[in-house]
Amino acid sequence: MSEATVDAQVTRSDFDQRTIVDAVRRAVGTPNGVLGLHEPVFAGNEIAYLEECIKSTFVSSVGPFVDRFERMLEKVTGARRAVAVVNGTAALHACFVLAGVEPGDEVISPALTFIATTNAIAYCGATPHFVDSSLETLGMDARALATRLDAIAQKTATGTINRETGRRIAAIAPMHTFGHPVELDEIAAIARDWGIALVEDAAESLGSTYKGHAVGSQARLAALSFNGNKIVTTGGGGAILTNDEELGRRAKHLTTTAKLPHKWAFVHDEIGFNYRLPNLNAALGCAQLEQLDGFLASKRKLAAAYQRAFADVPGVRFSREPKDTTSNYWLNAILLDEANADRRDDVLAALNDAGFGARPAWTLMHKLPMFAQSPRGDLSTAESIERRLINLPSSASIRSRDE
Repeated sequence: MSEATVDAQVTRSDFDQRTIVDAVRRAVGTPNGVLGLHEPVFAGNEIAYLEECIKSTFVSSVGPFVDRFERMLEKVTGARRAVAVVNGTAALHACFVLAGVEPGDEVISPALTFIATTNAIAYCGATPHFVDSSLETLGMDARALATRLDAIAQKTATGTINRETGRRIAAIAPMHTFGHPVELDEIAAIARDWGIALVEDAAESLGSTYKGHAVGSQARLAALSFNGNKIVTTGGGGAILTNDEELGRRAKHLTTTAKLPHKWAFVHDEIGFNYRLPNLNAALGCAQLEQLDGFLASKRKLAAAYQRAFADVPGVRFSREPKDTTSNYWLNAILLDEANADRRDDVLAALNDAGFGARPAWTLMHKLPMFAQSPRGDLSTAESIERRLINLPSSASIRSRDE
């Protein structure tokens, strides 16, 4: 029996989407209007810092809030260097470039991910190579990764090659789905064994930890996102994390148009990217990071309420943080039993009709027309997750009924 079918099955006749709506209502109460999937919370110094920024006239990419935001990120994550950029996709793109991904290469990534992971690979002129996900973490499955590489990879003098395509496998890019950390030690060991760069897509997982360390803090390169729906937001924004000082310097240079420092001259020494985070956005981010601990505490209380509410609901299980991790529970998720996977849209309709802004998982990357021809391994677990996963309202402002 595959990993995707190990859950206890409930017959179709026993399944009723109203029990799921009732469980959500037990956790968070009856919404007044529509309870969004993930909305920002502005309850700190946001207005004060934005006013300070505007009065200074430094609202673009030069200003003290950018430096302050980067230093705050370093303190929060434990990474030696943080480089703020305009969004999470830009952070990922820069990470792949810094990792040495070149046109004609392949990058291994999960099929179950937000499209930013895959788009950033394509921006490099590289091809995504999809592997399966784990039912426990919802992210890249280390066993599936190892199996796939054993089947198609070969070490050569110029790097690890995909024997079937002849392309170099330049990077492995696990993503921490909905804030649940992947099996980082196992995946990192596989990457080292094959001599492949590891780029951590931590866009959804600020505040999550793996074996006591903040995700992204142990990797040579990792990317964060601060979109409006993330646990903290800069409106739109992202960051590159690294523990390599020289790589951090190069990340800053590359993402600020590769301009050489000078009082007045405009000299650029390579093709760079205008990925600089504006000072105005960084001001918002500083105020948000000051509240991160409170956001995390609220979201964990909400996740615990959902877990209790679904404990005895037949035909569904709540997605809990994996072993040896602490999840930020960016998006809370439930999984229907496989026997009722085709009822997912009925559940989504019932939840949204009741005022709960529930959503399905993303369409798997290999099902999108621009990536349909990309190489891939067995994706049976990812396909099962896609069929039956539902995300529930997860904003830090939502108070569980038992608070």
